[in-house]
Amino acid sequence: MAQDEFDEIAETFDFLDDWEERYRHVIELGRELPEMDEALKVPANKVNGCASQVWLFPRIENGHFDFMGDSDAMIVRGLIAVLHALYAGRPLAEVPGVDAGGALKRLGLDEHLSSQRSNGLRAMVERIRLVAAQALDGDDA
Repeated sequence: MAQDEFDEIAETFDFLDDWEERYRHVIELGRELPEMDEALKVPANKVNGCASQVWLFPRIENGHFDFMGDSDAMIVRGLIAVLHALYAGRPLAEVPGVDAGGALKRLGLDEHLSSQRSNGLRAMVERIRLVAAQALDGDDA
């Protein structure tokens, strides 16, 4: 499920001619991201290391990983949507092994994001991996 959604994003990126169009597509993905309840925007769900405000609320149901996310920056909401397509619905055991760097390189995001955005994206991936690892170890995430 998650890989299919990500593959669709990658195919769209391949079709788009320039980075301005790709950025617009990422922003559109962010607009399509379901709204996150304000009650979930608490310090425990905030991702440190991001230039903008970012919240991730992980959910593990029936052994599968999912999360809700939000940001005060539209491009970052789009990046959250890209990560959601990469991770959501995967069996929990697969989450720590996902090659997020390779996937983002496939989109070319590794070369076209500012260093602050890249650092924030890495922080989101680290949070996702940490939550999954804690859940696999039996801790409450």
